Amino acid sequence: MNNRNEIRFLLNGAEVAVRDVAADRTLLDYLRLDRRLKGTKEGCAEGDCGACTVLVGRLDGGALKYETVNACIRFLASLDGCHVVTIEHLRGENGGLHPIQQAMVDTHGSQCGFCTPGFVMSLYALWMGNPEPSELQVETAIQGNLCRCTGYQPIIAAAMAANRYGTPANDFLEIEREAITRRLTDLQDGRRVVTGPEDNRAIIPADVADFAAVLEEFPNATIVAGSTDVGLWVTKFMRPIGPAVFIGNLGDLKSIELTENVLELGAGVTYSEAQDAIRDTFPHLQAYWDRIAGQQVRNMGTIGGNIANGSPIGDTPPVLIALGAKIVLRKGENRRTLPLEDFFIEYGKQDRRPGEFVERIVIPRTVSGQRDAAYKISKRRDEDISSVAAGFSVTVQNGVITDCRLAFGGMAGTPKRASVAEAALIGQPWNQAVFTTAGRALEADFKPLSDWRASADYRMSVARNLLRRFFLAHDETTAEPVDLMTA
Repeated sequence: MNNRNEIRFLLNGAEVAVRDVAADRTLLDYLRLDRRLKGTKEGCAEGDCGACTVLVGRLDGGALKYETVNACIRFLASLDGCHVVTIEHLRGENGGLHPIQQAMVDTHGSQCGFCTPGFVMSLYALWMGNPEPSELQVETAIQGNLCRCTGYQPIIAAAMAANRYGTPANDFLEIEREAITRRLTDLQDGRRVVTGPEDNRAIIPADVADFAAVLEEFPNATIVAGSTDVGLWVTKFMRPIGPAVFIGNLGDLKSIELTENVLELGAGVTYSEAQDAIRDTFPHLQAYWDRIAGQQVRNMGTIGGNIANGSPIGDTPPVLIALGAKIVLRKGENRRTLPLEDFFIEYGKQDRRPGEFVERIVIPRTVSGQRDAAYKISKRRDEDISSVAAGFSVTVQNGVITDCRLAFGGMAGTPKRASVAEAALIGQPWNQAVFTTAGRALEADFKPLSDWRASADYRMSVARNLLRRFFLAHDETTAEPVDLMTA
């Protein structure tokens, strides 16, 4: 079958076909410059402020699913077969303001107005799935939206009041759901898409086997899953990314399988898609998961991408290493499996050969006596990069520590286990003195750097304190273990 040379998607109510789409062309630039849809704003250009928030609908197992995304770092080529909804498309039952918009007006939720379209789109997505949210659920939904006018309370009030102005059952997207599903289904032709100039080409594989074939042909191509990292290469560093291979459409990389022994995630599973399985299988990760970026980034970013980019401050590697995760790497039809900690060699270098990609992440389920925790320390509680991240897993049998895995991010050039501190714990009784000794042993494991996020001394102090915090929260020898997550 011949390759297709255009991307096709729905924009609000119209079908769009765009040729010569460069790999680094963003959705935001397309909306504002090509389509003159100026309601979607550019603020930070890095997926932090939420002023560029739009909805993207896509077919997931045949069902139509809408999510908020950051248009500033979402590449146009990734939208093949999707439905893009911008603020201009919103409307009420009689052509007036949408219930979210009317609630924002009546609660005085719009201050200077620059951030308002992004807030409306985030609250719209929340309202469609949860028309009567709690205040905490509203706060979680707008983690990825910043209001410079400090107008959060009236915005929260608007979210809480929106259902009084209309219900999701009568919303235009709900009424049009079957028609939109048919239109998106018709756009799926199972063909590889190759578009854009030769030096900035965008390639969308037809399936995972085709993806493997593309990488064998272009082994140094940039792989773009959620673009929450690669997007900044373009908007902040002006780095060329072509040829780029866009894999967000590959359903085979989005599998989630729970067996008796492991939770297995396809590398293309986003944080949002993994959330329920993570919460149910590893409850200690729920609060941690909610602090990974904002909702828009969680809807876009993938676990496989967070691993593959090799960042020393990635959110998922420390906690997955602590759980003993392994990854499956694929090149063509050949696969190999290695412990996640062995994937990271040194800063900027991973054990990934040309043409190879992360296909799956395999996480062992907990065993009897296993005590787990995950911690993230950052300057800002929500939507911030970690200064130090940590994942701990300690197995205790009859009061003795029989196994432990302590993994840190932000303490070295890669996510790394604290092997000396682990040795200080294994075989020792579970008590505070042993953990104090292990905390001192961290100096033999790490020589952290000082940078704008944190000093070396601060990082070491935090690492020690997190070990102490872990002990206090899991010390079953006391009548009331100290839970510092809520204390």
